[in-house]
Amino acid sequence: MSTGAISARIARIKAGHDPQLIARLTSGYAILGNQQPLDGCCMLLPDLPADLLAGSSCPPTPAHLNDLPPRARATFLTDLALLGDAVAAATGCERLNYLMLCNQVPELHGHVIPRYAHEDPVKRLMDPFAAYDFAAARKADASGRDAALMHRLQGALDR
Repeated sequence: MSTGAISARIARIKAGHDPQLIARLTSGYAILGNQQPLDGCCMLLPDLPADLLAGSSCPPTPAHLNDLPPRARATFLTDLALLGDAVAAATGCERLNYLMLCNQVPELHGHVIPRYAHEDPVKRLMDPFAAYDFAAARKADASGRDAALMHRLQGALDR
């Protein structure tokens, strides 16, 4: 079993120890990102049901989208878009950035980053990871500052 950051986070979620869990989707877990350089940064972590992986040699925690069989890929991407719909509804952002980098953390995961009209005009046009220092950004606080956002995200995904 992988011991990477994504699989460790999934283990915490399954153990009930992650306050940033927004919802269980078909392909995995929608979570509020640890760092919030822009309010509403979210992630989708894979936890694919066995029927979507049947007949494949896909590892439990895939490294890339391309490790997944076609139905699992489609489901993960659909769920990522559903999370984006929820982020847009919950934040009123102007647009969304979707990223699946898997470079620094070599386990499949998708980012949904809201982009706002009030951002610095130069940063607004940049890749969010180039424009903002995610490591230095404020930490998510699901039971404090981000509680109302979490509620809106959960409500948007319940629809």
